[in-house]
Amino acid sequence: MTDTQTTVAGRAGPATSRPRGGPRRRPWVGLLFVAPMLLLFLLFRFLPAIGAFFLSLTDYRISGKWDFVALDNYTRLLSDKVFHEALVVTITYTVIFVPLTVLLSLGTAVLLHQVVWKRGFFRGVFFLPYVTSIVLAAVIWKWIYDAQDGLLNSVLGLVSVGPIDFLSQSGTVLPSIAVTSAWKGFGYSMLILLAGLQAVPKSYLEAAMIDGAGTWQRFRYVTLPQLRPVLFFVLVIETIGAFQVFDAMYVMTGGGPVRSSYSLVYFLYDSGFKYFDFGYASAIGLVLFLIVLIVSLVQRRLVGRDD
Repeated sequence: MTDTQTTVAGRAGPATSRPRGGPRRRPWVGLLFVAPMLLLFLLFRFLPAIGAFFLSLTDYRISGKWDFVALDNYTRLLSDKVFHEALVVTITYTVIFVPLTVLLSLGTAVLLHQVVWKRGFFRGVFFLPYVTSIVLAAVIWKWIYDAQDGLLNSVLGLVSVGPIDFLSQSGTVLPSIAVTSAWKGFGYSMLILLAGLQAVPKSYLEAAMIDGAGTWQRFRYVTLPQLRPVLFFVLVIETIGAFQVFDAMYVMTGGGPVRSSYSLVYFLYDSGFKYFDFGYASAIGLVLFLIVLIVSLVQRRLVGRDD
């Protein structure tokens, strides 16, 4: 063997004997970072949910005394006329609010995606209502809807329409509250959808353009399919928010007129904090949770099935 071969072999020997692979993994390090949030979730989310379930099986009184009643609260709930009315109001509101918010968020996101000049400024302006208080937004819109001095009726008066008492008529109260809530909350969904639009590969759109696809065809057959996971997320969070509506109804209408804006959460609030029927209120909360879960699973089946 020559000196050159010996040198090469000597250099190659230790290299081939080195263990392969990266640094040793330590899963417990990741758990340490997650542990505080996991502890908070268990303490303030999971344990209260378990407690609410057991509370729904009791007749718990404000004095602290309770009696185990099994499923009596749920049986009573199914035959409660007020619960049925509140459920219809909540579903009707959801049917109005969710499409309105999603379409408003998607339309605004598409417009912002096309804007180059001052995009950050307009994004901040549209997001600003989301960070304001829902109580403040409800008070402002209550004045806008006012039949006597409201801004909307003043504008309608210029074309000889009205005045319309939007918050005192059964046919207009839910759409009016839905518009208020959509204005207040669409900014968050807009940002999520805008991020989804920016993640769509430009090569897909360019290929569709080369094939002769117009603007609507590119949006319909290229952009929307790519947005399906984002749309699913937006639909779920907006649906959950719609089923949990309370603040706007409490401030703007107080549940009226004649319980036309009396939602399930409003019913839960009255049962627990007005009549102190804590077991019954817990049963309402559990039923609301099941309804939202079922609706979310249906949305997962229809919109997010490819994820």
